[in-house]
Amino acid sequence: MVKGETKPNRISFLLWSLAPLIGVAIAISDGVGLPALPIFMAGFNPLIIFIASFFTKNGYWKLTALDYFCGALSVVALIVWLSVHAPVVAITFAIASDLFAGIPTVIKSWKNPLSESPLLYILSTIGNIVGLLIINDWMFVAYAFSGYLIIMNSIILLGIYQRKFLKKA
Repeated sequence: MVKGETKPNRISFLLWSLAPLIGVAIAISDGVGLPALPIFMAGFNPLIIFIASFFTKNGYWKLTALDYFCGALSVVALIVWLSVHAPVVAITFAIASDLFAGIPTVIKSWKNPLSESPLLYILSTIGNIVGLLIINDWMFVAYAFSGYLIIMNSIILLGIYQRKFLKKA
């Protein structure tokens, strides 16, 4: 980001920080312990990137109407999520919120793969795999968000590395 090579989508990264951090609060209140740590990190890291984008010249992606539309859908899902008192329904809306926030970055990773840094998504995937490995009680609220993040990160990584795969093929 400092070199101007990677350019995070501010809407994605802001909303990516909110959903997991709120999700951790829900998971902890429902009895999930240490397995919630990767979800916390999934929210903390995007928050740091979002904040850093304001201090780095050319360190952000130009936002489009699609970004704002997906951001609005994400916020609606967050509001519904926060108003629901059933943990399974709440975590489902948390995933929906994160998904809507991530759509612009998924598209960007496929259209402009050099604008994304794969390291963030690789580390997040590894962290969430580890999180799944330490789950003792396989209730939906314990594994759903981490499982979703593994899938989302994998889709973004495929977008980032697509040209390398296609050249080899």
